[in-house]
Amino acid sequence: MGTTVEPIARMASQLARLPGIGQKSAQRLAYHIAGMPEQEVHDLAAAIWQGRKAVHYCTICGNYTEHEVCSVCADDDRRNGQICVVRDPRDVAAMERMRDYHGRYHVLMGTLSPMNGIGPEDIRIRELLQRLSTEDVSEVILATNPDIEGEATAAYIARIIKPMGIRVTRIAHGVPVGSDLEYADEITLAKAMEGRREI
Repeated sequence: MGTTVEPIARMASQLARLPGIGQKSAQRLAYHIAGMPEQEVHDLAAAIWQGRKAVHYCTICGNYTEHEVCSVCADDDRRNGQICVVRDPRDVAAMERMRDYHGRYHVLMGTLSPMNGIGPEDIRIRELLQRLSTEDVSEVILATNPDIEGEATAAYIARIIKPMGIRVTRIAHGVPVGSDLEYADEITLAKAMEGRREI
């Protein structure tokens, strides 16, 4: 006979569906929640539910927002002719933490992955092309991940945009700051060599 209490097992099962949460972490969180005061649990559940209901996609770029248009697209100072193309809203948040980019974004909501049946029509490439035909854009910065799908997506988008006369750039990839070369893999080192610049 098991000792797991069914409501805790149900909580753990739902928590384990979140990314980065394994079975042990989910169980630990479920037991923690079970020991919390009821009002705190109610506040947590309400914040998750209300947050999910309030957040949707920006009608222009696809980033998360609670309004029709996100704060980046609504900012006239960000209309500098640059559009940074990223995979999902988390990547927008990462780029914004850098505080050095002052253009706008376009969120693809995925990357090309023929093995998983994801083609150009399954991500927001068509919407990007529509923006390029209506907005004053001088540069498209491709900032998809440096994995197979991200590289394939960047190459595909570059190929269809270049004939439009718009500058297409790719973010550099390479050795992270603070790391040792001996621990870097061959692909990372190759990208670092490709992205080298004169000093």
